This record gives sequence, structure tokens and C-alpha cells, in this order.
Amino acid sequence: MTSSFSNLSLAEPLARAVAEMGYETMTPIQEQAIPVVLQGKDVMGAAQTGTGKTAAFALPLLQRMMKHENASTSPARHPVRALVLLPTRELAIQVAEQVKLYAKYTNLNSAVVFGGMDMKPQTLELKKGVEVLVATPGRLLDHIEAKNTVLNQVEYVVLDEADRMLDIGFLPDLQRILSYLPKQRITLLFSATFSPEIKRLASSYLQDPVTIEVARSNAAASTVEQHFYSVGADDKRRALHQILKQRDMKQAFVFVNSKLGCARLARSLEREGLKTTALHGDKSQEERLKALDSFKKGEVDLLVCTDVAARGLDIKDVPAVFNFDVPFNAEDYIHRIGRTGRAGASGLAVSFVASSDIRLVTDIEKLLKTKIELEPLEFDEDRPRISEQGRINDGRRMYRESEGATPEASSEFRAPRERPERRERREHTPYRQAAAPRDPFFDQPYEPGVAVDAQPAWEAAAKTNAARGGVSANIKPKKKVAALFKACA
Repeated sequence: MTSSFSNLSLAEPLARAVAEMGYETMTPIQEQAIPVVLQGKDVMGAAQTGTGKTAAFALPLLQRMMKHENASTSPARHPVRALVLLPTRELAIQVAEQVKLYAKYTNLNSAVVFGGMDMKPQTLELKKGVEVLVATPGRLLDHIEAKNTVLNQVEYVVLDEADRMLDIGFLPDLQRILSYLPKQRITLLFSATFSPEIKRLASSYLQDPVTIEVARSNAAASTVEQHFYSVGADDKRRALHQILKQRDMKQAFVFVNSKLGCARLARSLEREGLKTTALHGDKSQEERLKALDSFKKGEVDLLVCTDVAARGLDIKDVPAVFNFDVPFNAEDYIHRIGRTGRAGASGLAVSFVASSDIRLVTDIEKLLKTKIELEPLEFDEDRPRISEQGRINDGRRMYRESEGATPEASSEFRAPRERPERRERREHTPYRQAAAPRDPFFDQPYEPGVAVDAQPAWEAAAKTNAARGGVSANIKPKKKVAALFKACA
């Protein structure tokens, strides 16, 4: 094995593209996986995020497919030979861009299909013929059912971030997709974390796989400096501001657990003077791509996001990741902090831990197999602590003042007007009405009645009944009705 790309026996078009992209030394996962894939063996690779897994599977697959390269424009001459499945749209787009760069000097075509967009442009791309198809499972099934693509000539299958696909319920879709593929194929499975479910999946669909682990399983990158600060739930934004200021950070990821919390936090930070954009699953694909592009170009400081951005996104030179909310799944913590410290660079991972997050931190300890010490965070005195409602009002005030209106002139902070007649009635009406006077009869002690020898009412009723022939007063006598027919003698 060799650690230099120049010593790999890659085809000239691939070698030229790799050199143009500035690849010189292989990462550990690339050094171990590329030769094995070139030999045509199944691989189950575990590597920390940000170590170049895309090149580890894309380059050897393109190299093996060079024998099918042709310049024909006929779609029949360009069937799908390699299928790459990924859990999120952003990751699919990123991998497709990398594959396109690697194959740019070849006649091997590639395409990407994912949900959230119209199928027609994707269908037109597929009808032209592609050798490498990058897809998310749901949208790929849509194209299969619409007969826009045929997978009966697939020779290579890659499951990237497979643990995430299982977490979000893609296993039934994966099983359906794999049923359309030839049984004789090369299957590659890559992930930063290996759960028992992943190992069962590997045993079902991989044939004698070569297991490659370049680092301890479920381990975070050693280049990332990790801190867990004990912070109250109402002080997390204040803590975020302070650490950004102390460390003089220009950009960072800020992860939260919910879509609604993501949108609210992004709006709050924007009001507080930070250039912020949000990324979560409820945004359209166009909005998600725009947010990522703005962050990559440095037009925004903070990318507030859910775990949709925790997997595979390769944005270089991001100095820090903040876990505003501790993730519910401990494995997501590893993927989140993997957005910084990529390709050997140093990074910072900060987690804000409230009292309700202790159990989640314990889960992370078990996964990392290390003791996590919660650090206290002392706040600067020049930024007083305010309540959540105060923050909301302060944000509104900042927003109004940024529009040129003073708080006094804003109806948002003006006392509500009261109608004159209501105010007059309120002024003349006592706060609490006086209680009604008590009847003195109810304050007197009990005295028995004087007619103690009177006959009880039930005895009088009994005598009346006896006089009526023993019939109760409550029973009404039958009404006499004339008969229509006389009874027969």
C-alpha cells in the first residue's frame, strides 16, 4: 500500500483530475479502502467523519468502470453501473459534485436524484444515460416506479452514512431497492458509527466483507477540542455570545433538536446582531441550498441547523460547532462535532448542558467510553442576565429601533388605550363590592317548635287512604270509557 495518490495505478483521466484537485497524500481510510475496492471485494468501512470517505469509494469504482467508457450518445450504452445511496439531499448533492469532478476528463456520466424538487429535470437527466447514480432512497423508488431508470446492470452499490438511513426509517426502502439489483455485485458500506443494526445489515447484504476501521469505533476526531458547559436553559444564548466574543470566531454551526427551535433561535440571533441563517427539514430544497451556499461563501456567521446538517457536509475551515441542544441520540454527537476539525485541522466543539440534559450526556459518555466533566461558565458582568420574556421584548425593541422607530413611538411598547366610559366606570366602581347584610334569623340558636303533640302527616295520610278504600292518594282511579262492542254472553 502507498500513501501517495501519484503512486496509485489510476487511469490517466482520473489521475489528472485528482492532481488538479490538489490531492497528494491519502487519508488512512483512503489508503486502506482504495486497494481493497480495486480488488473487487465488499467493504465495511468505519472512519471518523471528515476523513475523505467519498474519494475512498468513488475513485476505485470509477477506475473499475473505465473499461465501460465510451463516447456514444445512445442512452443504452450508458446504463447505471454504480449506485450510491445517501440519507439526505445535501449529502447527495455534495457526493454527486465530487464524483463529477473526479470523472470530468472521462466519458462516464453521473447524475443525482433527491426529493423536494420536480422530477421532470431529473427524469430528463436519467433518460440520457448515466453510469453513476447518486440518490436518496425515497426519490429513487419514485423513479423506479415511474420506469425512469433500470437497475438490472448495477455492478457496485455504496451505502454511505448507513446508520443514519436506518435511524430515519429507510430500511424498508433499502430492502426494496436492493431487490431490484443483481445479486452478483460489489457492496460498500461506509459510516462513522457502527451500531448492531448496521452489522446485521452488513451480514445480510455483504458477501465476506473486509472490515476497515481506521480509528476506534464511535470515536470523535482527536483534533476537536470538546467542552461541556453547565448552563441554565435561559442562559444558552448569552453563553453562545460570550464564547463567540472570547474566541473571536467568525463562523460556526449551531445545532438544535427541533425544527421549530431552529427557526426561533435563528430569528433571535439575527435580531441580536449576528448574521444567521437556518437549515432544517421544513425548508424547501431551494432555501436549503441557498442557506448552505451563503454559509460556504462566508456571507453569514452562524448556520443554525437540525441534524439534517450533521452528516457528511464538507465545509472547510469551520472553526467551531455549538450544541445548543444536547442531541437525543448519542451517535449524532459524533457526527455533529465532525463538521469542524476536518481533514486534520483543529476545531472546537461546545455543548451547553442544562439540568434536563444530564441523561443525554451520560449516553454520550457511554458511547465515547470516557468521563465528561461539566465546566462552569462565568458570564461577563457587562451583559446582564435577563429573562426569556425580557429577551423577546429586547429583541422586538432592537428590531423596532433598527427600523428607525423609538420604543416610545411603537405601539408594541405603548400602554393599551382605554375607553373613557370604561375608565370612568372603573374609577367610580369600588375594587370589591361590599357583602350583602346577613339575615339575623340565621344567627339565632335552634329552638324546637311548640306543636309537639300534633299528629304526624303520615298518619293523617293513612286515615285518608283508609277512608278511600285503602287506595293510595298517589294512584289515580281508572277513567271510565264507553265500550264499542258489548261483551258476548
